[in-house]
Amino acid sequence: MHQEGLNENLIQDCEQIVLSEFSSYRKQLKRRYEDYLSLFGSCRHNFEEGKDGSITQGELTRNDFSSSRHGNFSEYSTTESDEFEKNDGGELICEEETPFFDSVDYFIESDNRSSTMLSDQEVVDTQTQDSSDRLPQIRRRTRLPEPTEKEKGISLWSIIKDSVGKDLTRVCLPVYFNEPLSSLQKCFEDLEYSYLLDQAYQYGKMGNSLMRILKVAAFAISGYASSVARPCKPFNPLLGETYEADYPDRGVRFFAEKVSHHPMLIACHCEGKGWKFWGDSNLKSKFWGQSIQVEPVGILTVEFDDGEIFQWNKVTTTIHNLILGKLYCSHHGTMHIKGNRQYSCKLKFKEPSLLDRNPHLVQGFVEDNDGSKASFLIGKWDESMYYSNSDTFKVRSADQLKGASLLWEKNKPAPNPTRYNLSSFAITLNELTPGLQEKLPPTDSRLRPDQHHLENGEYEKANAEKLRLERRQRMSTKLQDNGWKPRWFEQDTDDGTYRYKGGYWETREKGHWDGCLDIFGEFVET
Repeated sequence: MHQEGLNENLIQDCEQIVLSEFSSYRKQLKRRYEDYLSLFGSCRHNFEEGKDGSITQGELTRNDFSSSRHGNFSEYSTTESDEFEKNDGGELICEEETPFFDSVDYFIESDNRSSTMLSDQEVVDTQTQDSSDRLPQIRRRTRLPEPTEKEKGISLWSIIKDSVGKDLTRVCLPVYFNEPLSSLQKCFEDLEYSYLLDQAYQYGKMGNSLMRILKVAAFAISGYASSVARPCKPFNPLLGETYEADYPDRGVRFFAEKVSHHPMLIACHCEGKGWKFWGDSNLKSKFWGQSIQVEPVGILTVEFDDGEIFQWNKVTTTIHNLILGKLYCSHHGTMHIKGNRQYSCKLKFKEPSLLDRNPHLVQGFVEDNDGSKASFLIGKWDESMYYSNSDTFKVRSADQLKGASLLWEKNKPAPNPTRYNLSSFAITLNELTPGLQEKLPPTDSRLRPDQHHLENGEYEKANAEKLRLERRQRMSTKLQDNGWKPRWFEQDTDDGTYRYKGGYWETREKGHWDGCLDIFGEFVET
């Protein structure tokens, strides 16, 4: 183009177009390559550097398909010409010979090399994937039942004027504001990406403590991914209400119980492959007319079978634009993940602003016991998280980081989310799979009538049942004052937290639920 005497600006524009197209092509090729690897049982989350510094498949793609000019280009960027200006002083230098590869030859060569260059990441991902494939598979539904009635509009103003400044857990809202899940089931929804804890366990077994806490951090963030565009609130559980989730295909078994009415406390316990997860949560919420603010109070804990423990607190959640504008939620604050051995982690959830062009941003770092930063994290709680050796606080996204590696990525949205916008995983939580109802105690959330009617689109019945159960729930305070104790959890005398005391799954196996109250039935006052 220089020889033809074309304008310099035109040449530069053409150059940027070529680089942009090449980057787009390379991303498509990388996705094809991931599909190729999946045929051999490899997960899509394996584009990271191994503990021993060996080159992974993702790096082979990045290196072999980079021309000399494109070598300084960030793996996840598209048209970031400023990368060249920073690294090459603003000059674009082209060597005379640029290597090109045939795609078929590349895949054959790459496959041969990958067989001898497996990193920790690939070993862990392959092990967890193969283990999941061997577990029993349960066929679960992919959509909610079709509603039998058409929803009716409601008057917001009459509710708002009586509710401003009150604790939302004490406000009786129409069933229209609810989604067909309880807060107990929402606790289990936070474990949608439990495979991250499986991988963390495997990393610890291999002696890679840094990757273990990075995976734990990704898990702690992933629980917020399903909250995007969820316009409705879960049902408040009744005192003594329980929920079980046995997912052998995921290798997890979960149980939760409402252990206190005021303050509202939910305790949960989950067992996975090489780890246990537990916690209790007291949600303090305020309704301010245009927004709802929820302050979680409680500690979540993961303990691995080798004795390593991590604990963290949840951040503040605010639901905006209840009356005017588009409804959305934000999570903001600082999350501290404290470990009992070598590493801890600090994550900052950015608070949104009117001029913010990069919402949902999460940045953080891992540090050792000496206070030295060992790794950095960046991403969005509703999309994905990456880690890097570079300081992520100097950039706005992972696209601007050179060599950032993927830790976690959100699953694809459900094909039939309905107006509740539930994820594919959430759609299964209230399902009564064949033979399950006979095994459940009378306190399980799946048997709650107002929630069941709402799921079926029977809105009149759902409203009537919700009002009946809320009238009954008002008697819970008296019941609690008279010495009622949770059946499956007990309060620790040292720190006041609730811990699972065991016995639920054994009782379930026997099928004897003697002593379990029929909390959803008619209440007879004595």
